[in-house]
Amino acid sequence: MEKVWGYLDSGFCDASINMALDESLLNWHSNGEIPPTLRFYGWKEPSLSVGHFQKVDRSIDFDALQKYGCQFVRRLTGGSAVLHDNELTYSLVISEDDPSIPKSVQDAYYILSKGVLEGYKQLGVQADYAIPKREIGKDRTAICFEKPVYYEMVVDGKKLSGNAQTRKKGVLLQHGSIPMSMDIQMLFDLFLFPSEKMRQRKRDSFVNKATTINQLRNNEHTYEMMTTAFKKGFQTGLDIELKPLQLTEDMWKEVYQLAQTKYESETWNQKLSKERAMNGETSRVHT
Repeated sequence: MEKVWGYLDSGFCDASINMALDESLLNWHSNGEIPPTLRFYGWKEPSLSVGHFQKVDRSIDFDALQKYGCQFVRRLTGGSAVLHDNELTYSLVISEDDPSIPKSVQDAYYILSKGVLEGYKQLGVQADYAIPKREIGKDRTAICFEKPVYYEMVVDGKKLSGNAQTRKKGVLLQHGSIPMSMDIQMLFDLFLFPSEKMRQRKRDSFVNKATTINQLRNNEHTYEMMTTAFKKGFQTGLDIELKPLQLTEDMWKEVYQLAQTKYESETWNQKLSKERAMNGETSRVHT
């Protein structure tokens, strides 16, 4: 029997609004104000999001961010940095106590990412789960799409999507990046490297590690095409019925306030987790 979830397509927003809305959905579901919900969204400007625990002072080139007009935000979830540009982004919230959600983070990824897998099938892409060998996981990188992790999508060994997850207030939040295309020049210009030679070597090798839907299908996809395909994909993959979720004016006010006080603040975006905790940020995050 299909379960009924809320469905929200919030369109293109600033980076701070996108992250504030994801956190607000988590809070509202925890309070019983909304059902489990799937959200699709885009980014008003190119945006670099970094993981909750990621160090940024020695890895991110903030001058380059300004040069490219790229917004910057820290996610509530863990993982490495992601450049959000020409992509569909999804997020979902569901109770940790839901019988369909495994306790293991990896097993939960597997279940919830079925929606992503089925979405690619809707577009004619036969993706598969990435299950890298144990030693691959030790190769840390500041850039998300440089390597796949458990249960992300790959085609011929190349990474297609990046996902991140947190559990807080009894609710699981998962969101992910599904690129239509990727500006590799800009991506590698946003990071600090020991030398330009190293930067170029990393950029050149990247084409063997990641791919996009436009490359695979040799076609230009639109946001509307992606939302149609992946909406059907999540309905099929998770066996759910999606009904439109309408946010009230008060809900939007809450989102904008959270964006301003948290996701636009230097304390949240650039300080380490210990420094954030000293300033009142105490969220519990699993990666």
